[in-house]
Amino acid sequence: MSEQNLETLLQKISPVKLLRNSAIGPYVYPVVASEYTNWRDEQRAWQKTCVLFNQSYHMTDMYVEGPDALKLLSDLGINTFKNFGPNKAKQFVACNPEGYVIGDVILFGLEPNVFNLVGRPSVHNWVQYNCETGGYNAKVTRDERAAAQKGPVVRKTYRYQVQGPNALKVMEKVLGGSVPEVKFFQMAVFTIAGKPVRALRHGMVGQPGFELFGPAADGDAVKDAIVAAGEEFGLRLCGARAYSSNTLESGWIPSPLPAIYTSPKLKAFREWLPANSYEGIGSLGGSFYSENIEDYYLTPYDLGYGSMVKFDHDFVGREALEKISKSPRRTKVTLALNSADVMKAMGTIFDKGDRAKFFEFPSAVYSTWPYDKVTKNGKTIGVSTWIGYSSNEGKMLTLAMLENEHAQAGNEVTFTWGQQPGTGSRATVESHVPVDIGATVAPVPYVEVAREAYRST
Repeated sequence: MSEQNLETLLQKISPVKLLRNSAIGPYVYPVVASEYTNWRDEQRAWQKTCVLFNQSYHMTDMYVEGPDALKLLSDLGINTFKNFGPNKAKQFVACNPEGYVIGDVILFGLEPNVFNLVGRPSVHNWVQYNCETGGYNAKVTRDERAAAQKGPVVRKTYRYQVQGPNALKVMEKVLGGSVPEVKFFQMAVFTIAGKPVRALRHGMVGQPGFELFGPAADGDAVKDAIVAAGEEFGLRLCGARAYSSNTLESGWIPSPLPAIYTSPKLKAFREWLPANSYEGIGSLGGSFYSENIEDYYLTPYDLGYGSMVKFDHDFVGREALEKISKSPRRTKVTLALNSADVMKAMGTIFDKGDRAKFFEFPSAVYSTWPYDKVTKNGKTIGVSTWIGYSSNEGKMLTLAMLENEHAQAGNEVTFTWGQQPGTGSRATVESHVPVDIGATVAPVPYVEVAREAYRST
């Protein structure tokens, strides 16, 4: 056990102070070009034609294999694992013993007793810790995201998504025939440019598509073939700048704070985690502020994952979630910010005096874990955890969780942008004053075609 671990660090500083003063900015999407054309048209393409997302660099991959691999995942995941195995995938959600979310990733069943976890590293750390300390007959192998590597970036796997209304036409052309029938979130093996490619039937913003992955050495050939096939169908490469804003339309919240900082039952895990782990260096920002880190914890029900919680097996957090499930108190929504208020706040950049926090476009997120408060008549009724601009909708949108009685579509609320002085300081955030912006509660997903697709799956 290293002396430089998260637990010893937290003996010296509170988790809120640690994370609010972290020098790290927002989660990064490295290597991929910021824009291939321009982010407005790249956004438009995922609704109007087709995009290719290059997801090869920003996510951690971890392979779990062995006779106890499925048991390990079942012991930690809120999901059911009945009939789960090769050529299937699911959104895997892990919670702490008190029922609060540690994180979520995509779980792929590759072969019998071989699984792949893909996403932000909080879940990977939790699974690896339990694998190494829990007596499981299994092992894990990590393929780190580019931001965690030193020197030249080396990845084991390339990962692309082909998404949009023309995605199937692109796939038909690149495959040289009809696309094999693959059920949602199941997989098949395609041949592209003479290379075997695993294909996950996927979808984004209500549009059909595939996630394609294979050995990194095959990545360029596969990508070039897809780009050539997509030319006549309006396919655009989507850069890192637009990529992180697609979630505003689809409704997935990428940024729950890992709920690992306080539970006495997780002390050994915090001692296992290095002080410079993702959980130790990530930044917490925004207008929602509490000295109690547990006020930032989220349940699966807050995040809209209630349908994934299955009490058909024992798992960490089950007892707590059985109680929480009886009366979830918050609902996930989209907030459409008042455009006049947004423009007024943006206009302060031309003032010499007090200015609002600068809005980056299209994603305005400025910390690893953004938490902005939402109020009604001066009372805090929820938090927003992702903000940005959709050129498709002509709106600044946020993803939020509101108390149930305030979550009805059409309800008018107030979103506070920026953070109060004295609630955190880091060089990546300029001096500013928080501003109140009117907002209208809207459904999630925000895009109607996405809501229809969600209801049908």
